[in-house]
Amino acid sequence: MLSEVETSLTSNLMWRSFVALILFVGAHRCASAADDLVIKGGPERVSLVELYTSEGCSSCPPAEKWLSGLQKDPRLWRTLVPVAFHVDYWDRLGWKDRFAQASFTERQRAYSTGAAASSVYTPGFVVDGREWRGWFENVSLPSRPERVGVIEARSSSTGDVIVNFSSQTKFEEGTAHVAWLGFGLVSDVRRGENAGHSLRHDFVVLNHASGKLSRNGEGRWTAKIESPRISDRPGAIAVWVETGGRPVQAAGGWLGRSLP
Repeated sequence: MLSEVETSLTSNLMWRSFVALILFVGAHRCASAADDLVIKGGPERVSLVELYTSEGCSSCPPAEKWLSGLQKDPRLWRTLVPVAFHVDYWDRLGWKDRFAQASFTERQRAYSTGAAASSVYTPGFVVDGREWRGWFENVSLPSRPERVGVIEARSSSTGDVIVNFSSQTKFEEGTAHVAWLGFGLVSDVRRGENAGHSLRHDFVVLNHASGKLSRNGEGRWTAKIESPRISDRPGAIAVWVETGGRPVQAAGGWLGRSLP
């Protein structure tokens, strides 16, 4: 029975496995990539911790520093999976955030429209699809212990990501999501509210893809997600399953490196 997130690289030579993974996440076709990546989590709930941030927001660096600190948290990949979505609505102040994507802004707005969040702002935290303001009050992350199901992501021979979810609760339909995360990424900001500052980012969503889950046997759902091209080298992968626009289970793991 799985009780924590685990990342398994099947090659006996770690360096060769690491190279194969980098080829995979860069969307290169590698015949040996099918068995290179396996990320599993569950059946206990693993929380997806989303930070909505921007290099153009002067209030965001402290929140990003806190998120970066989760790299050394023993709960990482076991009970929580952090991701940082950079939004683009601060770009109007004169500094274009190179990690921002309009789709990330749309994701944050969808939470607000669906009443999961009070409004759209940065820094903004969402935990398991619900607005979380505890960071502002120095309150611990919420815990929702329950058995929801086992999630697994693995690379295929074509370079795609196959996500399987075996639900232990009622699950009618949903989507599977994969995010390629970057770490130690530094920007020297020249304009906007953070002008003159050097900002370091971790858990940055460099690219995000999703696919509809299809029923594949009793309680088992599967999605095939195409791997995109990514300019920055990812350091980890996050995967989660959503239903009704809210994450229900997540998993994550490093790509070929250990904790700093």
